[in-house]
Amino acid sequence: MKAFHLHLLPPVLALLLAACASDPSRLAIGSSRAQALQQLGKPSATYPLPDGGERLQYSTEPYGYEVNNVDLNAAGQVVTVRNELAAPLVNNPIQIGKWREADILRTYGKPFQVTRVDSFDGTIWSWHIQQNYLPYLFYVYFDPTGVVVRYSVSPQ
Repeated sequence: MKAFHLHLLPPVLALLLAACASDPSRLAIGSSRAQALQQLGKPSATYPLPDGGERLQYSTEPYGYEVNNVDLNAAGQVVTVRNELAAPLVNNPIQIGKWREADILRTYGKPFQVTRVDSFDGTIWSWHIQQNYLPYLFYVYFDPTGVVVRYSVSPQ
């Protein structure tokens, strides 16, 4: 039987606690921007919001399944924390013919892949998502002017 190495316990516990502390879902509503940055670190992207607030976006793409949006009001306080890829078509239904690339980036973050295919005149952006713990791909199709024309989800 192998001996358990007690000297490894403190670093392992520190890593586990750090992972919990950096989990956006644990950020309290009403926290300040400074508290959010201290707890979560530097966001992968930031976007201005129409009401004068700001979105701090934390993405685990290209290999993860989460894009967490931390929305701050104009006073710099956290008002929502949401994993957009947990239910991409429920939290923010995409508006076909209206949403553009910037709207998709602000909502779902940078895709893990941008492709073109002969059967479609435009680009296709892809994200990894999970539904019922199974891997799927979430696709958004843009026409040549950058307007969303359709979206889909398929098993990976």
